[in-house]
Amino acid sequence: MKKTNTASVLSRFAVTTTCLVLGMAMLVAENHSIAAEPAIDDTTESITPKRYLCYRATEPLNVDGQLAEPDWQAAPWTDDFVDIEGKKKPKPRFRTRAKMLWDDEYFYIAAELEEPHVWGTLTEHDSVIFQDNDFEVFLDPDGDTHRYGEFEINALNTGWDLYLPRPYREGGKADNSWEIPGLKTAIHVQGTLNDPSDTDRAWSVELAFPWKVLDGLDEQPAPPRDGDTWRVNFSRVQWRHEIVEGKYRKKPNLREDNWVWSPQGVIDMHRPATWGYVEFRREPPANREPRRDK
Repeated sequence: MKKTNTASVLSRFAVTTTCLVLGMAMLVAENHSIAAEPAIDDTTESITPKRYLCYRATEPLNVDGQLAEPDWQAAPWTDDFVDIEGKKKPKPRFRTRAKMLWDDEYFYIAAELEEPHVWGTLTEHDSVIFQDNDFEVFLDPDGDTHRYGEFEINALNTGWDLYLPRPYREGGKADNSWEIPGLKTAIHVQGTLNDPSDTDRAWSVELAFPWKVLDGLDEQPAPPRDGDTWRVNFSRVQWRHEIVEGKYRKKPNLREDNWVWSPQGVIDMHRPATWGYVEFRREPPANREPRRDK
């Protein structure tokens, strides 16, 4: 199987069309969260957020999606993702895991998504990316559960960045105009993209978030100080598919699977109190006790 690297395709639209699309995107995103809201909010009390030590890279990383640099090889993986609702739900069908690094310029995030059929459809920046299979990042630097950023990306390297002053269930409205200038993204497919005729292994995501943008989310220093802790979570949206006339499409009348690093207890990623804790360390990953991949 050949290996494919893809780049996002950005197009320009008239102002009126753009406003309509953005408005519809916000409505879909808000309804996606509200529809999952339970009648009684006692489901997250027993959630213990995950923890991760984020080590400092020894040199700038080449963002190509392949994670071949020694620093990436030495950085530990997170625990495998679980269902968003936690242990009460079945183990995800495909393995997902992530790892993190940082330096003076960027917060680096990488993920590996096991996937026998890598496919995607959305190519417009700021599309509602979770309508495709995707990987999502949530960042709350000071951990106050307000003023946080979200980024979603699909296998076509199409991204959606947005900012929320507070969660949807507290009346928050997503700001889709928020952008991440200088963000670096790359996708690497271990297989072929949008080809139903074969079986793929996985696709990997590599992201470099510039501190100069994250510094504007709230008053937490960025880059962080040694020992600073941020609230972070990751999500993977996975749709069941079928092949019709040689092309992938979602199976009708089925909800998506939501697999996450730190479980939420309910189908709602916008509960920052249950996101994971990421502690930043100035020491390089090679100085830690090595952890063997399972």
